[in-house]
Amino acid sequence: TLAGAAAGPAIARAAWFNSTRASVFVFMAAYFLLVLYYMYMAQSGRKPFVRRLPGIDAIEEAIGRATEMGRPVLFVPGIQDIDEMQTVAGLVILESVARLTARYETPIRVPVAYPIPFTIAQEMVRSGHANAGRPDTYDPDSVSFVSPQQFAYVAAITGIMLRDRPAAHLFMGSFFAESLLLAETGFSTGAIQVAATANVHQLPFFVVACDYTLIGEEIFAASAYLDGRNQTDASD
Repeated sequence: TLAGAAAGPAIARAAWFNSTRASVFVFMAAYFLLVLYYMYMAQSGRKPFVRRLPGIDAIEEAIGRATEMGRPVLFVPGIQDIDEMQTVAGLVILESVARLTARYETPIRVPVAYPIPFTIAQEMVRSGHANAGRPDTYDPDSVSFVSPQQFAYVAAITGIMLRDRPAAHLFMGSFFAESLLLAETGFSTGAIQVAATANVHQLPFFVVACDYTLIGEEIFAASAYLDGRNQTDASD
């Protein structure tokens, strides 16, 4: 037809489905089917395979080194409050770390920046000692509330590094500008350091100053793996 020519009459009809967006419908259907499938697997007790990460093995290696040297383990669960998922993941890892330190009778130090993570961290350490069969070795002073102020928190942690000389530093959570201060100070003490964060802009500092680094979403995989392994050990 010529441009500007009058068009014929048209009739609008209601449509339940836009056939031009069929690919979006197929993608959404496949996604929700996978969600339902993995929910069914979780409810039936079947666990998906999670590949082993070198950083996970390094956690036990670091705790073993601290035990051999008779020095404590320093665990830092990040700088943010409990509404940050990385803080939750770090606290899940803390329970596994506390279980190992209790089994090896190694002191642990956990400085925390906010009140709610402080309470949860206490419970995680207590639970770790109980699951290791050593509830009497739990020290309430092993978890300390420091300050929600970023650099006041960092100053307290670096003080612990230089005074108590922990043999292992575990940084597991959300970190910002303080990451390089913590990692460099820890490196200067000669401690073995394992870090994990999903804050990509802080990963370079951990990579260059720590012995092992869990990159990005590996922190969530590590918390899921360690939590699942603990449940298996408890059932055995």
